[in-house]
Amino acid sequence: MKENNLNFFVDSILNYFKQTTGEEAVVGIPYLKEEEAVVLDFTGIIGISGKQKGSIYLTASHEMLEELGTIILADIDYGQEELKDLVGEIANTIAGNVRDVYGSSFLISVPAVVVGRPHDIRFPEELPVFVIPIKWRKYQAFLVVCLEDK
Repeated sequence: MKENNLNFFVDSILNYFKQTTGEEAVVGIPYLKEEEAVVLDFTGIIGISGKQKGSIYLTASHEMLEELGTIILADIDYGQEELKDLVGEIANTIAGNVRDVYGSSFLISVPAVVVGRPHDIRFPEELPVFVIPIKWRKYQAFLVVCLEDK
């Protein structure tokens, strides 16, 4: 994947937060992932197939998701299941918005959600893995992107 295509993901992140919360998120400068996986409390993973192949994942803290949830669904108590659904839905929405740019050949999977901090999220070694830092209110999250153009 070319670095300039990260703009599609950045735009999708910014649009998600603005439309969902009415507030701006701040996206930091994307960087290449080093050795260690970038993961927080909840991670929503989307597989990508079709013209592009790979995956993206959004990882966020429990506190951030809980606060987002109070804005989105106001009166619901948030347990682990609701937070898992939320992180999966955010990742799915971001991927879906990027699909609008790439077209129908950008096929996205149903989200897989991981709770905790797994150390075994792996990507193909020959592909660059980009990390996009996201700050919303006082919270930090990350979108991690690894795509290969076929």
